[in-house]
Amino acid sequence: MSQKTYELKAEARERVGKGSSRELRRNGFIPAVIYGDKQEPLSIALSTNEVTKRIHAGGFMTTIATIEVDGKKIQVLPKDYQLDPVRDFTMHVDFLRVSKNTEVTVDVPVHFINEEKSGIKIGGVLNIVRHTVEFQCPANAIPEFITVDLAGHKIGSSLHISHVTLPKGVKPVITDRDFTIATIVAPAGGVEEEQAEETPASE
Repeated sequence: MSQKTYELKAEARERVGKGSSRELRRNGFIPAVIYGDKQEPLSIALSTNEVTKRIHAGGFMTTIATIEVDGKKIQVLPKDYQLDPVRDFTMHVDFLRVSKNTEVTVDVPVHFINEEKSGIKIGGVLNIVRHTVEFQCPANAIPEFITVDLAGHKIGSSLHISHVTLPKGVKPVITDRDFTIATIVAPAGGVEEEQAEETPASE
């Protein structure tokens, strides 16, 4: 799991629509909906401050939360949120109900280690093709990030998903090819032979 689970308190919303949503936001709340798990969607209102704090803490989209509505606790995973394009203000959040058997599709960040043990040490440049990778995995086993080990990779190397050791039950959504995550390329103005070698194979 990316982070420890957290809990939010919510109120059920009887009225929905633009007018009701605007009124909620004026009063410090965000309209949201909980759906999935073969149940009716549930419209709720959450504290703007609490949700904004969770979004800014990082890992919001990959951390299971518990939302308490009218005394009932529901486990959810955030699936989408909308920001006001001008004020960077959270406008709405969608949550997916999850259980121990729920499989989810999530974008997981990519981290790189051992740059000093790769061609980067002698001037190579890490060209990141994918900052996140889309995975399918159990809702209770979402990795915080995946790690790509650069040790031993020289200028001209391409690093693919097959170079990554994935946690149990975590599978890439793209399965028809060994897609590229990053390449180590020669710096601009480098030796021509090096630049010819650096050209990565297409995905």
